[in-house]
Order: sequence, then structure tokens, then C-alpha cells
Amino acid sequence: MPGSGKSTIGVLLAKTLCMRFVDTDILIQNREGMSLIDIIRVKGTDYFSKAEETVIRDLHTEKTVIATGGSVVLLPEAMIRLRESSRIVYLEADLWKIRKRLWNFHTRGIVSEPGKTIEDLYRERLPLYRRYADIKIRLRGKKASQIVDEIVEKIFEENDSGD
Repeated sequence: MPGSGKSTIGVLLAKTLCMRFVDTDILIQNREGMSLIDIIRVKGTDYFSKAEETVIRDLHTEKTVIATGGSVVLLPEAMIRLRESSRIVYLEADLWKIRKRLWNFHTRGIVSEPGKTIEDLYRERLPLYRRYADIKIRLRGKKASQIVDEIVEKIFEENDSGD
């Protein structure tokens, strides 16, 4: 979900695990030579979604922590690619926290239909995030370092159980 802290936690997790960090939103902006909001405004959401799928398809996921855009969950082929090559961590933030972080919702470059609210996106995407997630982390009341520690613990638990 946009505003859940994917990039912040991703950077910290990558450092902790001695891995590379990639933010797909930044990759898209670099490839297109414009900001997310400009891509969406000038080229449209369909174009943006295709660019997002291309970036995911071309990603080298080995030893990499990836922060995806919040809308990637709407792209089944991209999610299948991510699921086949990595573990998907869902950072479950409370709606009020997301609303607070996304004060600039309409100028941030978030894929949504005109007239949709943050609440609409949350209700629409929540079941998809939960469906695709290998690891779910509840964020309420936790510091970034605690969240990273919990993710690492769950990754190693999965490794120990043979998954």
C-alpha cells in the first residue's frame, strides 16, 4: 500500500541482510525520465502499469530487497514473477497512518481511478496484499528497527522449516 513504509523498511532490511536494495518506482522514473505523477498524467495509468510490469519482469531478484510501487499488486503477471523469484512481505499499516502519510495523495503519483480515495484503494488492495504475501508484518506501534528484526526472524523461520 502506498505510504506503508516499503522504501524505508526496504533500505534498512537490505543493510541488515547485506543485500542490494531496489525501489521499482525509482527504476520507472529513471527509465521514463519523469516523475511518477507526470508519467500517470502524461501517458496514463495503463502505460504506467505496463512500465511497472516491464521493470518487475527485468529485475534481477537474487540477493535483492525490492520495494515495489503500491499498485504492483494489481498486476497478476508481475506478482507471479515476484512470487516465483522472491518472498513477498506485506507491511500492514493502519489506514489512519497511511492517510496521514499520504497527505499529498493526488500529487504523489499513485495509480487510482479519478474520484477514488485512499480508503477506496485500501479496501480494494488489502485482500490482494494478503493473498500474495508470504510474510505479513503488522506495523502498529513498532519502530522501523523492530519491523526489520521481525522480517528477518520470519525469513529465517521459513528457511529453518524447509520452505
